[in-house]
Amino acid sequence: MKQASSRRAGKMRLISPLMALSILSSTAGGIIMLAQLYLKDLQAAPIVISLLTSFVWMGALIGSTMWGTLADRYSRKRLLFLILMTSAVGTGSLALFLPPAGVLPAVFLRMLMVTGLAPVTMAIVSAASMTDHRGRDLSYLSASRSTGSALGKIIAGFLLAGVGYRLSFFSLALLPIVACFFLFFLPRAEDAGRKERQSLSTSLRRGGMNGLYLSGALRQMGTSGAASLIFVYMATLGIPVGIMGTINAIGATTSILGVLVFGRLSDLVERKVIFAFGFGISALAPLIFAFSRGGWGIALGYLTLGVSFSSVYAGSTSYIGDRTPMERQGTMFGLFNSSRGIGGVIGPLIAGALTPLVGFRSMFLVMAGIAFLGFLTVLARTERGNGEHA
Repeated sequence: MKQASSRRAGKMRLISPLMALSILSSTAGGIIMLAQLYLKDLQAAPIVISLLTSFVWMGALIGSTMWGTLADRYSRKRLLFLILMTSAVGTGSLALFLPPAGVLPAVFLRMLMVTGLAPVTMAIVSAASMTDHRGRDLSYLSASRSTGSALGKIIAGFLLAGVGYRLSFFSLALLPIVACFFLFFLPRAEDAGRKERQSLSTSLRRGGMNGLYLSGALRQMGTSGAASLIFVYMATLGIPVGIMGTINAIGATTSILGVLVFGRLSDLVERKVIFAFGFGISALAPLIFAFSRGGWGIALGYLTLGVSFSSVYAGSTSYIGDRTPMERQGTMFGLFNSSRGIGGVIGPLIAGALTPLVGFRSMFLVMAGIAFLGFLTVLARTERGNGEHA
């Protein structure tokens, strides 16, 4: 009993600084709302504004796998430092009032870097966790990122209303720099021993992992497509800018509690039950957006998104940790985020092309159908049962 208590205390000394840096760096995520509204004020076309979301997810697509693979080979502390500092540069460059052609690559650079936080920190924590507590341990990191995301969206809205674009961009750029302080609290043991690794194709086949990744891409295609023009849609409904940030933060705020609840549930019941539920309700959010005519309807859609994301993420990451050898975990967590990145790139392109032709409502309905296809795929192509990896 005493040994278990000591082990738990040691694990929290590892998780706590990772949670702190995740909160601070994720707060800069409010930059996406600011950038979307900035492009609107520049009178950019809808396809250009929706491209912003595609560039964000292209950064996630490339960065997640890249950082996850590097996390299995090199010092994770040094990788985190590089991630934080370079993401600050990408965010701060937006304070230069770039044209649309400059905004897109600046946002891409920020996302390319900061997207590495998830696979690197999850690999650190998953390697220190056992099957019966993995969902709970990983949920702390997911909750911290959701906390930062919620704070960032609220802060960004009020910053924009109070000080304008330049100071808003600059203020958010400082947060990843402050987050670097918490790297000093990580123990040296965070770098797991490197050994002969299982082949990637074998890892993808284990437990229907490829089915989970395909479903993640389809779900993200639907939800990101719907979100890619949501601030423009809210503007057409007459919702004030300050309120937009608060509404947008509802999803992330819901995820804070949601990932903690679903993380613990995933340790008690089958992981598939948890993530399949999330995939199922993901299709509801675009449907709610389609029939919303004011702030309360949009808020309900974001509440649904928050619940769906937290159950999908808590169940899926635990599922991956159970079925992946320690020396492959960074790569496999990275691939999961990259699969979501594929959907995040394609979905907004479809939404941006459809909206001028069919309007917002029909676009949201198409996105709901794509997300529902992800739910059907995950039911058919993933396995039931929890089990520690070989």
